[in-house]
Amino acid sequence: MKLSTSLKNVKGVGVKTAEQFALSGLHTVEDLLYFLPRKHEDFSSVTPIAQITPGKRTIKATVESISTRTVRRGMRITTATLADSTGKLRAVWFNQPYRASQFKEPSMEFYFSGEFEYSYNRYQLTNPSAEKVSDLPVQTDRILPIYPSIKGLKSTVVRKILAELRPLMTMLPDTLPKSTVQSEKLVSTSDALLGIHFPHNVGEIERSRQRLAFEELFQLLVAAELNKRANAQLAGWHIPFEQLVVKKFVDSLPFSLTADQKRAAWDILQDFEKASPMNRLLQGDVGSGKTVVAGLAARQAASHGFQTALLAPTELLAAQHAETLVKLLGDFGVNVALLTGSVKGKQREALLTSLKSGNVDIVVGTHALLQPTVMFHKLGFVVIDEQHRFGVEQRQKLLAKSKHMPHLLSMTATPIPRSLALTVYGELEVSIIASKPSNRLPIATKLWAPTNRPKLYEAIDTQLSQGRQAYVVCRLIDDNPVNDAKSVQTEFKRLQNSVFSHRRIGLLHGRLKSDEKEKVMREFTEGSLDILVSTTVVEVGVDVPNASVILIEDADLYGLSQLHQLRGRVGRSSHQSYCYLLMSDSHKPSQRLREIESSQDGFYLAEVDLRFRGPGEIYGRAQHGALNLQIASLGDTKLISKVQKAASRFIESGEDLLQYKELASRVERYQRITTLN
Repeated sequence: MKLSTSLKNVKGVGVKTAEQFALSGLHTVEDLLYFLPRKHEDFSSVTPIAQITPGKRTIKATVESISTRTVRRGMRITTATLADSTGKLRAVWFNQPYRASQFKEPSMEFYFSGEFEYSYNRYQLTNPSAEKVSDLPVQTDRILPIYPSIKGLKSTVVRKILAELRPLMTMLPDTLPKSTVQSEKLVSTSDALLGIHFPHNVGEIERSRQRLAFEELFQLLVAAELNKRANAQLAGWHIPFEQLVVKKFVDSLPFSLTADQKRAAWDILQDFEKASPMNRLLQGDVGSGKTVVAGLAARQAASHGFQTALLAPTELLAAQHAETLVKLLGDFGVNVALLTGSVKGKQREALLTSLKSGNVDIVVGTHALLQPTVMFHKLGFVVIDEQHRFGVEQRQKLLAKSKHMPHLLSMTATPIPRSLALTVYGELEVSIIASKPSNRLPIATKLWAPTNRPKLYEAIDTQLSQGRQAYVVCRLIDDNPVNDAKSVQTEFKRLQNSVFSHRRIGLLHGRLKSDEKEKVMREFTEGSLDILVSTTVVEVGVDVPNASVILIEDADLYGLSQLHQLRGRVGRSSHQSYCYLLMSDSHKPSQRLREIESSQDGFYLAEVDLRFRGPGEIYGRAQHGALNLQIASLGDTKLISKVQKAASRFIESGEDLLQYKELASRVERYQRITTLN
C-alpha cells in the first residue's frame, strides 16, 4: 500500500464511507494519515461517582435518564442522570441535542470526561465527551484520539481504519531534511504519526505535536523564503527618486506627515530605485493616512511616465480613494480616473482608451480593473487596498497587465500580528504606520447590555443634538429565522418609527444598486442624514469626520479586528467620538471583548484575536482554509522564530529540496497559495 492509494482500497472502507471521507477532502491514505486528532481524552484514570471532586474528571457510567429543552434565544440544554455502582450525578450539555439519541440503550456503559463544577446552584459534569466503553481499543492505553467531525462518520470508524494503516506508518520515510531533524532533536515522521494516532502516554503526544507543528511551519516558511528570492530575480521598472517632485507634494499638504508616514514613503521610494520589483505590505491602523503615502508614491511614478492602478474591494472605498487622490494630486496635473462596474457605455470606452494611450496617470477601481479589456500604456505601480480580500489569481491578473513586473504595494488597515508577518506574509517587506494624526482623540469605547438600550439611545441622541452624526451597524440585511442577530432592514424601520422618529435616517447595505449607495453616502457625508443604519459595508474607506458615534449591534459575534475596523469609522476629526458595543444577550462579556473596551491599539487587538479566534479573519477568507494548519498555531511566535532559522539554514545549505518528495510537493503548494506575483 502507498500513500497515494485511494481510501476506497483500504480494508474497512466501503463505498459510503469513502464518499463521506471525500466530502471532507480525504481521498488518499496520506490524507487520512495527516487527518490529525483535535484533542485526546485520557480515560486511563476513572473516578467512581461517590469519590468525585471538582475538576477535570472521567467516570464510567450508564445513562439513567436524559431530556432536552429549549430556553431563550434558541439555546438547547440536554440534561442527563449518570449512574455507576457507587452513586449518581447530573450531566449537562449546551446546544448538543444529539446527545439524547446517543444514549438510547439504558444499559450501555460510557466513559464521560468533562469538568465537574458547581454551576446553577448544584454540582454537575459540564459538556462531557462520551465514548462507548466497548469502542475503546486496548492498545491505546485508554488515551483516545478525538478527530474532527465528519458528517455520517464516528471517531470510532476513523480509529478502526487508521488501525489498518498502522503497519504503513512504521515504514514512512522522513518528510523533513535529516539535518533539520537532528539539529532540532525532532522525532521521525513515523514516530510522530504513531504517537499522535496511537499514544501510550501524554509525553508521546507532546513530542508528536512538536514535530508535526514544526513541519507545518517549516513548509510554509521555506515557501515564503523561496518566493521572496524568486521575486528578487525578476526585472522591475526603475523609477528614480526626484527630490523636488516629492518636496512639492509634501509642501502642498494641508497637514504635516507623521514620522511613520515619512518612513513608509521613504521605504517605497527606495524600492522604486531597485532593479527588482517592490513587494511591500503597508500596515496602518484605521485613520493613519495610508492613502497619502500611496498618493506620494503614485506622484513620483507619474513624474516618470508610469501609470498607477489602485485596486479596492468595494465601490464605496474605490470612490473614496479616487476623491482623495484628486484632492492630493489635481494641482500637479496628475489625471486620476475611477473605473468600477457602474462605469458603462461611452464613458467606459473613453476611459479605457485614455488608459491605454497613457492619458490617465492613476486609475482607481474595483474588480472591474481585472477585466481583459482594461489595458495600460505603462503600468509601473500597483496598489492593492485591503489586500487580504483578494485572492492570488485576482492580484496576478492585475500584475500581468505590464511588460515588466510592476512595483506592488499591498495596504491593510487590519493590523497583522508579527507571527503572521513572519509566516503568511513572509515574502513581503513590511512598513508600519502606527501613529495617527495629532489632532485625533482616543475613541471612548463601552460595552452595553440589551437591557440598557434606552440609556444608550439617550447618549446617541445627545451627540446628534450637538450636530454630530451616528452609524448603527447590523450583521444581517434581512431577518433570518435561524439567526437572532439584528438585520438592517428591521432596525432601520424600528428606529425610524420609534426611538429616532425625529431624526433623519438612511439605510445602506450591499444589495442596494450602486447609484442608491452613492446617494445615501453622499447624503450622509453632506450632513443631510443624522443616522446611517448599515451592514459592515462601512467597515473600510468611509470617511465622514462629523460622525462621532458608532453603535455596533451583536458586537460579541464579531472578531476584535473587525470591531476595531468599524470603530475607525468615527474619531476622524478633533471631536470626541464614541463606540458603543451592544451585546447580543445579557451574559457577562468575555475577556476577549473586554480587551477592545480598554485598548485602542489595533496591533495588540489583532494578537488577541489570533490567540482566541485563529488567523482566518486576519489572513482572509479566500486563502486561510488552504493553509491547513492542524497542529501549529500562527500565534506561536517562539516556535515560528525557531522554524524560520531552520528554514533559512536549509535553503542556504543548497541541499536539493526535490529529494524530499512530500516536502517539495507541500512547499510548492504553499508557494502558489501565498505568492503575490
